[in-house]
Amino acid sequence: MDFRTHYEEFKVQAKDLVDKVGSLVHEGNVRRIIIKDEKGNTFIEIPMTVGVVTALAVPVLAGLGAIAALVANFTLGVERTEKEAAPESTVKESGDGPPERS
Repeated sequence: MDFRTHYEEFKVQAKDLVDKVGSLVHEGNVRRIIIKDEKGNTFIEIPMTVGVVTALAVPVLAGLGAIAALVANFTLGVERTEKEAAPESTVKESGDGPPERS
């Protein structure tokens, strides 16, 4: 089974930062969250491993509340992992005999 990783960004205001990160943590397919200010400076990178999610979620979210007091707008960079779909087989039909699968 192959996994595909992709990156996306969200713009959030300071008042919504903790809630948005909390919801991303609970999604389960997030590998890393990067919090940046309006100028693109990275405040914090949070790796989402099983240990971080279970043991450090509350302190990390409390720290984000303090960071949110410093800046008005943030960009959240989110790295996600998804299962890659298996390639579908194609069927070729020829005039003679049963269809061939490739």
